[in-house]
Amino acid sequence: MAPSKRKQLRAAAQPSRAAEHPWVEAFSSYLQSECHLATNSVVAYRRDLRRFYEWLGNRQVAKLTIKDLADYAGWLHDQNLAPASLARHLVSLKLFFRYLQLEGILSDNLAELLGSQKLWQRVPEVLGPQVLERMLEGPAVGSSCWRRDRALLELLYASGCRASELSNMQLRDVNLDEGHCLCHGKGDKQRIVPLGRRAIDALRQYLEHERPKLAAMSMLPPAWVILSRRGQRLRRERIWEIVKRYAVAAGAPESVGPHTLRHTFATHLLAGGADLRQVQEMLGHASIATTQIYTHVDPTRLKAVHKQFHPRA
Repeated sequence: MAPSKRKQLRAAAQPSRAAEHPWVEAFSSYLQSECHLATNSVVAYRRDLRRFYEWLGNRQVAKLTIKDLADYAGWLHDQNLAPASLARHLVSLKLFFRYLQLEGILSDNLAELLGSQKLWQRVPEVLGPQVLERMLEGPAVGSSCWRRDRALLELLYASGCRASELSNMQLRDVNLDEGHCLCHGKGDKQRIVPLGRRAIDALRQYLEHERPKLAAMSMLPPAWVILSRRGQRLRRERIWEIVKRYAVAAGAPESVGPHTLRHTFATHLLAGGADLRQVQEMLGHASIATTQIYTHVDPTRLKAVHKQFHPRA
């Protein structure tokens, strides 16, 4: 950071809550440009820091003690946050203090002394074959945007991509002749995922018969695969709404969303005998420990592996 800019930010690091926000802006730029975090992660960290400044009030960050930070952790507990949200708040604070230390505002990063919130490993929700089939067949022929919705559902289940990845997927990312798509994951990491026959057929039907009509609603030719009624990129929030609508109609729980189809994709692959490393690559997980949770969903696979390989099975 330039000396003049650092000097301005030092002057801003005063007791006033409003004056602290330039550091939040600078920290957000640091996360995006130097740490290359995904946009959603940066937004989440900014939101966490706003909560931190809400607690901070008129105090200065540089004068906080470890007891103060422990009080902040206790205050977060009192906000009835989910364990995952609480853990992320502490990570946000540690990253922020580390950034202030790099900028010379803090001599020590006291936030590193805070413990980490231990999370229970939750078994993901997975759809059964019958409910899944009803859901994928949910878009009725002749209804509004039924080809788009069917392609959307089939693509989510066939590729295991996230709602944000599907929202940002462009035409150049899909190769139906080769039978695969390119997903841009967190931190703009790219991965190629093969597509099944039904997903390819649904996408072809949509691209040939319905997408041109949606694209005509836009002034400029849209690059995205899945379009809104106005010919624009279909937002992630709208994808959630569409998935929930067909899930409820199929008799699935109201908690079902796009990520449920991602969980179902991984679980069904492992149940069919897929290698854990291959599933990790298709999901775009940085650590195989994240993928291993799906082995707990289908105990029949574990029994089959045990029976096949254990000498006394």
